[in-house]
Amino acid sequence: MLTALTITNSNEAIGLTRAAQAAGIPVVMSFTVETDGNLPTGHPLKDAIAEVDEATGNGPVYHMVNCAHPTHFERVRKGEPWAERVRGLRANAPMMSHAELDDGDSVRLGAEYAAVRKVNPWNNVLGGCCGTDHRHVGEIVKVALGE
Repeated sequence: MLTALTITNSNEAIGLTRAAQAAGIPVVMSFTVETDGNLPTGHPLKDAIAEVDEATGNGPVYHMVNCAHPTHFERVRKGEPWAERVRGLRANAPMMSHAELDDGDSVRLGAEYAAVRKVNPWNNVLGGCCGTDHRHVGEIVKVALGE
């Protein structure tokens, strides 16, 4: 399986998905969002996922979000049908923008993952991105184990 991480726009995701389809390889698309929940282009995550799915016949096995704090994509938690296409999270530890990153709060990150899983229990790929280390992964593991 091919997993494309930190995708910033739908055209890039469509091209990668089509290439994977042509090669017969299952693919996962993982977008990044800014603090406002939109892609770096300003495009809403919901619209980007819809564009990729429409252009590729629901080509990605599922979508993910990475390189953003859970608070940056709270709209995914609203339970809209499109949100069920988002099955994985690799969050940044800090709540800041990409330009201001630090190591964040591991316990709070774990609590944010718990909040995401409560509303979207189908999220089964959990991990970390910028600013995460063993402390953050430990808190994420607790969420995955239901502790």
